[in-house]
Formats: sequence, structure tokens, C-alpha cells
Amino acid sequence: MEKYLRENFSVQPKNPSESALRRWRSAVSVVKNPRRRFRMVANLAQRAEAEHKRRKLQEKIRVALYVQKAALHFINAGNRRDGDGGDGGGKGVGVGGDTGDGHGYTLSKETREAGFEIEPDELASIVRSHDEKCLERYEGVEGVAKVVRVSLQEGVISVDVEHRQNIYGCNRHAEKPPRSFWMFVWDAMQDLTLIILMACSFVSVGVGILTEGWPKGMYDGVGIILSILLVVFVTSISDYKQSLQFKDLDKEKKNVSIQVTRDGRRQKVSIHDLVVGDMVHLSIGDVVPADGLLISGFGLLIDESSLSGESDTVNVDNQKPFLLAGTTVQDGSAKMLVTSVGVRTEWGRLMDTLNEGGDDETPLQVKLNGVATIIGKIGLGFALLTFVVLTGRFLLGKIAHHEITKWSLNDASKLLNFFATAVIIIVVAVPEGLPLAVTLSLAFAMKKLMNDKALVRHLSACETMGSASCICTDKTGTLTTNHMVVDKIWICGQTKAVKSDHSENLLKPLISEQTFDLLLQSIFQNTGSEIVKGLDGKNKIMGTPTESALLEFGLLLGGDSKFYNDKYKIVKVEPFNSTRKKMSVLVSLPGGTNKYRAFCKGASELVVKMCDKVVDTDGKVVLLNEQQRSNITEVINGFASDALRTLCIAFNDIEGSSERGRIPEDKYTLISIVGIKDPVRPGVKEAVKTCLEAGIVVRMVTGDNINTAKAIARECGILTDGIAIEGPDFRNKSQQELEKIIPKIQVMARSLPLDKHKLVTHLREDFNEVVAVTGDGTNDAPALHEADIGLAMGIAGTEVAKENADVIVMDDNFSTIVKVTRWGRSVYINIQKFVQFQLTVNVVALMLNFVSACVSGSAPLSAVQMLWVNMIMDTLGALALATEPPHDGLMKRPPIGKNAKFITRIMWRNIIGQSIYQIMVLLVLKFRGKQILKLDEHDDTTLLLNTVIFNSFVFCQVFNEINSRDMAKINVFEGMISSWVFLIVMGITICSQALIVEYLGAFAQTVPLSRELWFVSVMIGAVSLLVAVLLKCIPVPSSTYVAAATHHDGYEQLPTGPDLA
Repeated sequence: MEKYLRENFSVQPKNPSESALRRWRSAVSVVKNPRRRFRMVANLAQRAEAEHKRRKLQEKIRVALYVQKAALHFINAGNRRDGDGGDGGGKGVGVGGDTGDGHGYTLSKETREAGFEIEPDELASIVRSHDEKCLERYEGVEGVAKVVRVSLQEGVISVDVEHRQNIYGCNRHAEKPPRSFWMFVWDAMQDLTLIILMACSFVSVGVGILTEGWPKGMYDGVGIILSILLVVFVTSISDYKQSLQFKDLDKEKKNVSIQVTRDGRRQKVSIHDLVVGDMVHLSIGDVVPADGLLISGFGLLIDESSLSGESDTVNVDNQKPFLLAGTTVQDGSAKMLVTSVGVRTEWGRLMDTLNEGGDDETPLQVKLNGVATIIGKIGLGFALLTFVVLTGRFLLGKIAHHEITKWSLNDASKLLNFFATAVIIIVVAVPEGLPLAVTLSLAFAMKKLMNDKALVRHLSACETMGSASCICTDKTGTLTTNHMVVDKIWICGQTKAVKSDHSENLLKPLISEQTFDLLLQSIFQNTGSEIVKGLDGKNKIMGTPTESALLEFGLLLGGDSKFYNDKYKIVKVEPFNSTRKKMSVLVSLPGGTNKYRAFCKGASELVVKMCDKVVDTDGKVVLLNEQQRSNITEVINGFASDALRTLCIAFNDIEGSSERGRIPEDKYTLISIVGIKDPVRPGVKEAVKTCLEAGIVVRMVTGDNINTAKAIARECGILTDGIAIEGPDFRNKSQQELEKIIPKIQVMARSLPLDKHKLVTHLREDFNEVVAVTGDGTNDAPALHEADIGLAMGIAGTEVAKENADVIVMDDNFSTIVKVTRWGRSVYINIQKFVQFQLTVNVVALMLNFVSACVSGSAPLSAVQMLWVNMIMDTLGALALATEPPHDGLMKRPPIGKNAKFITRIMWRNIIGQSIYQIMVLLVLKFRGKQILKLDEHDDTTLLLNTVIFNSFVFCQVFNEINSRDMAKINVFEGMISSWVFLIVMGITICSQALIVEYLGAFAQTVPLSRELWFVSVMIGAVSLLVAVLLKCIPVPSSTYVAAATHHDGYEQLPTGPDLA
């Protein structure tokens, strides 16, 4: 079976190939209800059509952009040749005239009454068409701001948001309407076997009334109809609830926070609340949320490949201020005025094609489709054989009694019942619910993870995380709190510990006023963050934790950012990114147009190399000699050894107009070294220990100083007896050296995003590891995409990182990653439990009906009873077992290997053992039950015995469901009280069984049982608990896997502690 599944039903968790997806689809057969079975499977034809549509639209956008740019270049060249003979733009001249807007068209009544002076489509076309001439007619960005009634200082007024949405639209693209409950009912009714049974039941009602009269003759048929309706509605309710869970998760995935200026202050709003006139703040890694115009910015580079398909970056400045929704900020920072939102943007139109065809199915869904196909074929064979045997016995009987030519309605009714029995066997034998149980379990896990601050973007990530054998994690914000404060500062040759109660007197007595002023200027001007007033009137810092720590320090020293920004004009900014590892800014000095000052801050070793001077103990600038360099290195290492993040701050005064606009890379003067404290998060050490006990190696990959990284790694329990390496050293290693060193690497410091990508690639390809990797920056996207599971940070992460991730860790906490792993393992184990339970029911139901039909000529279980059993093992069984919460024991096992057998030997032991017990007991009851139970011979004895068999069979499944809670441990009751879904399902099953036996006999072909017979039925079921104990004492050899000798099947206990690392 495993070989067949591996060859035909195997797909990669991420980016599966088209051929693999088509292969398993073609291998699937014996499907009762394709609409329901493949509801959560990608529609490849629809997807291909959507992709073609998207490419066509992209090409149209690309051509339009290039044509517009070429036309504008041509017009501008013509204007330059014509000189200044006229403005050629018709500024202020219009033909519409009656509104006085002077822009050549008439405003609609709605726009005019709303107080705006430009139509939505006209405004949208300015940016979409890159229409510089039209923008000039409106007198640039300031003029557009006037016509949309917004201040470029204060932004939109909050009370005006709904008003703007009514005129200019909402920032939402067209979405498909959600499917109603009745659509799921319709899907459930497409089951071919249920349709056949429904037809049989109507015929049965007609034949029954003719042969047995009213109302007795209609009970069998109506019973089947009511059972089918019950199955349909229970199935539909389960599917509908799943769809609502996925809808909520989808809504959360699309809800992105955007920084805007509103009501005169900077704040975060949902992307869906963005309106025309909003002032959006953009930085590296952001996705432009709407079409707009650049207000101000520095070095803004935009990647438009998502729209045009071209990978070249576009430089956006005041001459070409057009920004398109859906593009990403590659470099720089900016403020943007929103001009069009939602479906009026090209991105809004393109978004309609992005989600067509659905998400890829998960490996478990595919594998269980294979299991269902195999069992379905076996079931179909048994059903046909049963029908042939029953019909053959019936015909032989008629031949023996010389009645082969005599046929009555009773004979027709018997043949119909034989056919219905065969169909019922197919209903029970084809485990349609197996692949859907994966969806149910994943939906449940994803909802719970959402409460645990983890947003799963791709279904497959949840189950893949259960197989993770290595986690490559960032340090800052993931292992640490990301609440940073300046703890120490070295300046003018002195080291000073920073305490908040020291206030302004902290440094003033130690250093000259000029040096103090220089330090404050470097803090307040060389920053990507902003100090804003909160609703309570207090200062609030918007920006990254590192920047915030420096600004808080500047405020503590008594500095004022407004003073420096008014006095010194910023000319150019080079924002921090993970490749540069520094941020630089160029400001013009007052009193002369040719004087500039460059400030640089960043990774200590990098900035120190750029310096050739230093501010000494007297506050004078002196040349930096080797002794001083050595002392500075000692200071940096000292700070780092105390687990402080070190930053160097330096400046460079420049003269001459030729230097304007270029930020130098050398000849800086070192001002100070700052040690920033970022404590380890509470619970991280325990979480790392849990990972080690679970056989998961944790590696820290950080851009920080190696001494800082080692100190934090030791504190977390990551660095034990392994090695710590720096990125440049790692990059220079040969393939042979890497193969030796990678298993020992526990810390990589001063790494670039490419180093992380290289490490992940080697771990996956050379060591067959299942790798989870964290990332927050734009440059982390390749590593997140390459890893088996990409984990983006929800707080510190850029939109580009989140788009390339499989899971978003909403609180940036390493402990949350461990929770995702627990749930991933839980999903896998829960599905195994359900498969074990369902296969047992399948085997017993098939053999019981087949053997009974062959020996006695009748099946002991009626159609209604079999439909009820089908519901117990399908929908209710999935609800009970596939939604069990994870327990601590899951993290005491090793990860499940890539090539692990899904149906393990332990499962086969349990399935075969329980099946033998149940089949033997039920067949003994069938053929010797009257004597054993001492039932009096009368007309209802056979019906009474069949009721006992039915009741015993159901209670065998009830207790076997309890057995399936743990496939290896004897104590199956542990944690059952906390699993409320399981208890509710058990309660419903038992109560419904009592109701069917005692009160619905006319429909279900049962009779009420005495207390003694109820006791016998329950005890027969309860004995399966003892059988399970005996089975679990039988040793089972470990499963073997293909090309994965280092992996285990998930049941052997691992050694614990840091030795694993």
C-alpha cells in the first residue's frame, strides 16, 4: 500500500509540481461525491485560465506603462525644443465651465455636493496613466490635495472617512460571495450512493404499501429517506462550519495595518479603511496599499514586477511621483497621497484573478485520497460479491422449489433489498470522509492557533510543521522581547551606565556642549522613526524598536527633534537594511549652501572601519590610532558579552557642492558606541528546551555581533557544545567544509539574508532536514520561500516577508513557534487516530455483512442501521478524533520523517486485532446468539437478535473510538475530560443509539431491549478496551523509511536535554 501511495499519491508540501497534482487526480477512483470530496482541492483548469488571464492583464499594464512613459518623454523633448513659447498645458482653461473647476469637464452632482473638485475616474487616471501634464494642470501634488479637500500636514479627518468612501470607493477588491448553508446541503446530496438509496427507498415505499399495506409497508423506505436526510444535514453543518472558519482566517490574512497621518497624528489603520486623501507612510518591504502620489521621500525604489512582470526597479521622485497599488518598496522611505483605491486601481482588477482555482491540497489530503481509493475498490468488490451471493442464493432457492417462473412483489422487494444492501456496503466501505477529516482537523488547528497568535497562511504549513526537525530563528524580537532600551554608552573615551532617573545630567557634566549637541543631532536626524503625540497628549515613538530606543534616549537627555529638524534640512537618506547593516543621512548645515554633514549609525565593526577620527576625552576630533581602535574593539566586545546590542554613531563634515547628494562611505569621526539592552523573552528558555526534547535542533541566525549572539544563545539554551560562526566565514567555506560544519552550527552571527538562504538550502538538500525558518525583512523573502515552513514576524515583519511566509507569528514570540509545532504534530496524529478507527469499522462492517450474506442469505444490519454506523465512523468520528487538542507527550517524540509510513505497524496491529475480536463476537452472536442469550423462539426473535448485534456493533465502535485516542499508550482516558468535542460526540452517539433502539424501531428495524440485553451489548463493546490493552503489550518493530535513516516514526522516546543540539 505504501509503495502505491508513494508512487501515485505523493506531493510536495510547498509548490507541488503540476505533474504530481495531475497524477494523483487521475489515480483517484470510486468517488461517491466528487463535489464534496474535491471541495478543498485546487481546480487546475480554473487556475490555468486565471493565470492566463492574469498574464494577459499584466502584459496590458506593462505595455500601457511603457507607451505612456515613451509618449511623455516624446512630449517633454518636443517642449524642450519649443522653448518657453507657451505653457502648452492649458492651465486653468476648461470647457465644462459651469463648476468653475477649470479642468475641462463637468463635475457630477454627487462630487460637487460632497465638496470635492475632481471626479474619481479622473483622479484615478492621473496615476494609472502616469499623466504628468494632467498633474501639472492640477498644480502638482499640493493641487491634488486641495481638490480632494485634504491638508498635507493634518491628513484626513476621521469623521470624513465614510463620506470619502461613498464618493471615491472603498479599498476592497471584488470578492466572491460566500456559499450559503443550502449550497453545502446541495453538495452533500450529490452523493451517488445516497441518490441510488433514495430511489430504492421510494420504490420500497411503493412495493411495501402494496404488499404490507399502510402504514406498515412504508416504514422501511421512509426510514432510509429520513436517515439519508440526517446524514446530509449533519454533513452539511460540519462542512459549513469549516467554511466559516476558513472565511474568518482568510479575512484575517487580508487585514494589513497601514501607517497613515490622520487628524494631525501618525497612526495605524486597516488597509480596508484606507481612503482617497490619506497620507500613507512607506518604508522598505511595504506593499503600496493604493494608487497615489509621492509627497516626500528619500531614495525611493519601487519594484513593479507584481503588476508589469518586469523585474527592473523604478525610481520614484518629485519629477515622477506616481505610485501604483500592489508594488513593493525595495529601498528608501516616503509619504504618499492616496488618489484611488480598490477596484479603481490596476491591482484591484488583477486581484480578481489571483485566488482563482483555490489553494493547493496538502500532502495528507492527497495521501488519504489514495487510502480512500484503495479501500473503496476493495469495498466495491465486496459489495458486488455480496449482491451476487445474495441473489444467487435467492435464485437457487426458487429453482429448488420449482418457482423460478413465478415472481411476486415480495420477490421484487427482496431483490431490491439485496441491491440496497450492496449499495449500503459501498456507502460504508468507501471512506469519503478520510480526506475531509484532514480539512476538519486543519481548520480546527488553524482557529486555535489564531487564538495562540499564529496566523497560518497555507494549509500545508500546519501539518508540515509537525515534521520540522530544525528551526532557524532570528534573535531580535523572536528570542528577545524587542523592547529595547539604551543600557550603556561609550563617548569621549568614557563608559557610562544609563539609568532613567539620571535625566539630562547623565552626560552633560562628562562631555563638551558641542559633542553633546552633535550626539543629539545624530540621534534625532539619523532615524527612520518619528515622535508623534498620542491621543493622551504624550510623546509616542512610531518605528522599529532599535530606533525607538535611541529616540527615547535622546528625549531622556532633554533633546528636541523639532529643533534639529527645523535647524538642519535633510538632503538624503539611506535607510537601514539587512545588507547594508547601517543607516546614513546627509543634512545641510546653516550659514552656507556648500556645507553638509553626514551621519552614520549601524553595526559596530562596520562603522568603526569607516572611521579615521574619534572625539577624544576633551571633546576634540583626533586621528584614530591603532591603540584607540584596539580599545574601541574591547568596548564593543565588552558590551556584546553583556548581551547588549551595539551600535556605533559617527559623522562626517563635508564642504563643496560636488559632494551634495552623495553620502560618503569613509573618513567618518566616531562619536559614540551605544549598548542597547533587549532582554530574553520569558518562557523562551523553556520553549527551546521543549524543542530539544522533541528532537528539533534550534539554530540562531542573526545579523548581530557574534559576542552578543553567543551571550543570548547561551541564556536561551541554544548554544551548548556546538559552534558559533560569522556570516563571512560561513560564506567562504567549501562544500566539503560545509558538510562537516553545518550539523554543528548553533549560532550564525553577522549574517546576511543570503547566508540564511544558503544554510536552509544545505540543510534541506544535503541533510534531508525539514526546516522552519523565521524572517522579518524584505531580503529574508528568499529564505522564507525556500524553507519547508517560512515563519514571518507579525510585528517586526515587512509585508514582503509576510507574503512569502507560510505562517505569520503575530506576537513575534519563539514560544508561539513551538505551539505551531505542537499543533502540527497533533494534526498528523489525530488523522492517524481517525484512520485507525475508520479502517476498523470498514473491515468489521464489510466482513460481517459479507459472511452473513454468504452463510445465511441475509445481512444482520439494515440499511438505516448501516447509514447510522456510517455517520458514526465518518462525520462524528472525524469530529471526535480529528479535533483533539495537543498534549505534552507530543513534544517528547521525535519529528515524523519525510518518508514515514502514514499507516504504521502499530496502527495495523490495532486495526487487525480489534477487527478480529469484533468480527468473531458479532458472527458468534449472528449464528449462535439465540442459544447463548437464551432467546425464546418466536416471530420477533430474529429481529431481537439483530438488534442486539446492531447495538453491540455500535458500542464496539464507541469504545474503539476511546481506544483510538492513543495508539501506543495503555491509558487512553488521559486528557479526555479536557477534550470537550470528543465528550459531546460520545454523548450524542450514545443518546442517539438509545433513541434508535428504543423508540425508532419501526424505521430502523429494531425492537426495545431489556436491561440484561443492554448490559450485554455495552459489555461486548467495553471488552474492546481490554483487547486494546493486550494488543498494546505486543511489541512492534520500528517502521522503516526510504532515504531517511535519521528520522523515526513518532513513537520511540527520545533522549532529552541539550545534548540533542
